Amino acid sequence: MNEQISGSEQSGSEPRIITERRGHVFLIGFNRPEKRNAADFALLQQLALAYGELERDPELRVGLVYAVGDHFTAGLDLADVGPRIGPDGLDMVPEGGIHPWQVDGRSVSKPVVMAVQGTCLTLGIELMLTSDISVAAESTRFGQIEVARGILPFGGATIRFPRSAGWGNAMRWLLTGDMFDAAEAHRIGLVQEVVPDGTQFDRALELAERVAAQAPLAVQATLANARTAVRDGAAAAEAELQPALARLAATEDSLIGMEAFVTRKPATFVGR
Repeated sequence: MNEQISGSEQSGSEPRIITERRGHVFLIGFNRPEKRNAADFALLQQLALAYGELERDPELRVGLVYAVGDHFTAGLDLADVGPRIGPDGLDMVPEGGIHPWQVDGRSVSKPVVMAVQGTCLTLGIELMLTSDISVAAESTRFGQIEVARGILPFGGATIRFPRSAGWGNAMRWLLTGDMFDAAEAHRIGLVQEVVPDGTQFDRALELAERVAAQAPLAVQATLANARTAVRDGAAAAEAELQPALARLAATEDSLIGMEAFVTRKPATFVGR
């Protein structure tokens, strides 16, 4: 992981977040299985640093977030994180990191795929809502349970859940704190695929590698324009379409893509 991390990793214990480069895919794994991957402050910081690494490295085209063990996450470790919430909220992003839930005005420019299983509570759902494609094991159980703990979802669920699932579907789960299953998560659009237990990582990796095989600048431009439409409206996104097209048409990858079309051979994109 990253040498900027302090606390548990420097003391010699297992890192809370493990990372691995697999081609152009950056694997980011929750690694606190003995606590059902509950997020303490060290995990939040290390996750932010992993997202920063994904953003900075031009060889990394897609992130894949998963979890070690039987559960994706039990949510926040409130005993550890609660006392750190100050008058301005929770400051959890070290230098070089990017807020994983992207609620501070800065977004990761590269797509993120997620694989979830077991229990997926609160911040896990919010991370899915922040990401771009999610795959769930069929026995996964979800819950946005902050209201049962006397707090509100502060990782973006109040913003993204209604947008993704529709107002009534979102409020059904946000305001009750009830648990729901993978079939319901799929019905409301929280996850894109439900797969047999134990296959969620492999399927998510397959999708991530499929995205990573495309022209990375084109993928990032597509993602950016869609986000502009969501955040700033259709007119703002429309205004960016032709300038973005012109920039992409001048890239080396555009030539590679055209040659692949003409020759009917697979393209190997270079990100330039």
